[in-house]
Amino acid sequence: MKTFFQKSGSLLMALLVLFSTMSFTVDKHFCGEILVDQAVFSEAKTCGMHSDMPASAEDECCDEEKVSVEGQKELKISFDDLDLEKQVFLASFTWSYAELFEGEAQAETPFFHYKPPLLVYDIHLLDETFLI
Repeated sequence: MKTFFQKSGSLLMALLVLFSTMSFTVDKHFCGEILVDQAVFSEAKTCGMHSDMPASAEDECCDEEKVSVEGQKELKISFDDLDLEKQVFLASFTWSYAELFEGEAQAETPFFHYKPPLLVYDIHLLDETFLI
């Protein structure tokens, strides 16, 4: 069970890194108020009115919209780039979080090293006293 969670966590982290560094473009073509086509990684198909209408009417009718999402370029953020307040916060947070997992001292039982006496007779059976 532990290996399952470890492998699934590793896969999740790898996908997170992959999608945070990936860049993509969403291209949309509107004809009036109606969305004609939407495409990711390629150009959207037009409605076909570009060749029929003059340039002035085409600008009023059709509309192209491009949304570009840039991925993260630098994966390693240096600890030296942070200002003093953030460095103090990170250091104190890490120390206090690590302190949460330290175990408390266990109370030592005085009879831990001693064995119980051997039972020669079972007294409950001999006296026929049973708990109900």
